[in-house]
Amino acid sequence: MSQNPSSNSLPVENPDAPAEFVVQEQESKVMVASQWQLMWWKLRRHKLAMISGVVVIFIYFVALFAEFFQVVPPDQFAANYTYAPPQPLHLIDNSSGSPQFGLFVSGYKVAIDNFSFKRTFEVDPTQKFPVRLFAKGFEYKILGFIPADIHLIGPVNEGDPLYIFGADSLGQDVFSRLMGGTRISMSIGLLGVTVSLILGVLLGGISGYFGGWIDNVIQRVIEFLRSLPTIPLWMSLAAALPVSWPPLAIYFGITLILSFIGWTGLARVVRGRFLALREEDFVLAARLDGRTQLQIILMHMVPSFLSHIIASITLAIPGMILSETALSFLGLGLKPPVVSWGVLLQDAQNIRAVATAPWLMFPGLAVVLAVLSLNFFGDGLRDAADPYAR
Repeated sequence: MSQNPSSNSLPVENPDAPAEFVVQEQESKVMVASQWQLMWWKLRRHKLAMISGVVVIFIYFVALFAEFFQVVPPDQFAANYTYAPPQPLHLIDNSSGSPQFGLFVSGYKVAIDNFSFKRTFEVDPTQKFPVRLFAKGFEYKILGFIPADIHLIGPVNEGDPLYIFGADSLGQDVFSRLMGGTRISMSIGLLGVTVSLILGVLLGGISGYFGGWIDNVIQRVIEFLRSLPTIPLWMSLAAALPVSWPPLAIYFGITLILSFIGWTGLARVVRGRFLALREEDFVLAARLDGRTQLQIILMHMVPSFLSHIIASITLAIPGMILSETALSFLGLGLKPPVVSWGVLLQDAQNIRAVATAPWLMFPGLAVVLAVLSLNFFGDGLRDAADPYAR
């Protein structure tokens, strides 16, 4: 077979068999394999996509159990530690001459900045505060209903400073706020893409399946939305949200705004696939079997290229995350007390603040990591979605 997908990576039951037998066995597996098996065999050859997939799973795990990773509540502040620098974790203490093992962080000493004459903090290696894994801390609820108070890391002695990623202008722990922002930013991307998926599949499917004037109307609407400048449109729609709305309503409002703009690309893809599939024999058989138009679209045509839709979704999530981050950074999206990566980056708008506390840019690094991982993983899924391509 000249079009065997990833033939050299298929599972072989007897690797010591002659090469001809191995090739025959691989070809027989390809002939009976499902679309998902072919997709998996090709995806696992894409090492960068597999690594990125692990990173994406970890990020969503953090988003799901954000409170477990937080040291303190994200809104807790300590005025005595404003702009406190990060405290690196240490495992070995050599100060006594012989190495001693145990997690600890160094304390702080106050210094006066010679340029601005402001009080600043410096990490003091002579002070040591022990920390522990799976420490008890503030109470929270896992998944919203299971009470717990165990955290990944915490100080041994209550009240000891522990700022792994430093503190902001109010003395709030950047690490804890970054963990909390992961849930908001990543869920907005996932929820926004879900709404875009429903709109894109439904309207794109109707456009490609029926054609005619329905297709013309939907395509003109898509072209109109895609012709609008994105950032001004985001800004105008976000500014239209009432300032009196509670944070949860603002959250869903921003999600709907991003979904309203993001469905057009997927609709174009779905329309093109439907134009190619609507004359296929299985669609004709479904019509003769008495299936309704909606059943043919959702039960027969959409599943036939579901892998392509999944790949498109994975590639669309980074755009949603970047959109929310941009809106919140500009002050037009989510606002405190809601914590997202974009809200956290508002503290980094001031050049002097960044020069004083460069660790305020850590949320930006989280955005870069999430977007790159999702893009690499989406690229791998897109290639694997067509397992017969070279």
